[in-house]
Amino acid sequence: MEIPLKTIGDDLTSKIINPQELIAYQEGAVVSRTIIKRKKGTVTIFAFDKGEGLSEHTAPFDAMVQIIDGKAEIIISGQSYYLSSGQMIIMPANKPHALKATDKFKMILTMIRDSEE
Repeated sequence: MEIPLKTIGDDLTSKIINPQELIAYQEGAVVSRTIIKRKKGTVTIFAFDKGEGLSEHTAPFDAMVQIIDGKAEIIISGQSYYLSSGQMIIMPANKPHALKATDKFKMILTMIRDSEE
């Protein structure tokens, strides 16, 4: 059973969820949906259409990417990593990184902030 797309405030706690069903692909776009948002971190699901991406940037804390559908290229400090469904990578704090959709893909991004931030 597919869970209908919901707004950011919807409570998904204590529910069995297929994360692929929480977000839909949109042609020529990157779509995101925040699943958990707290002072100490966030969990966000993304859907990237083929050829889309996020330009190079840095973050002040580590971020973990889990590919849940499709294939992606993740570039960290100039090094390309090719991931597919079921794989994950940790992007280290303060290192430049970018994402490219070599095929359309969905991912879960988990960011935990340092207790000092």
